[in-house]
Amino acid sequence: MREQITGRLEELQAEFEVGQKMLAELEVRQSNLKTSLLRISGAIQILEELLRPEGAGSELEGAAQGGAAARAEAFGSTAP
Repeated sequence: MREQITGRLEELQAEFEVGQKMLAELEVRQSNLKTSLLRISGAIQILEELLRPEGAGSELEGAAQGGAAARAEAFGSTAP
């Protein structure tokens, strides 16, 4: 009986270690994805500003800022 318990304990410890490694890899991927989304969000904001007509009213500025805020919020950052 003791041998069975010891064997099961070793299996669970190995499975736990594999799970920890997978979690660490996923956290790195999540961080990289957030960085990519932040860069894309910045590029979107710049392109939106370039497309904005000269002398556009504050309504358009507010919409662009709102869009940037929404994109930033979507991946846990603050709007620029």
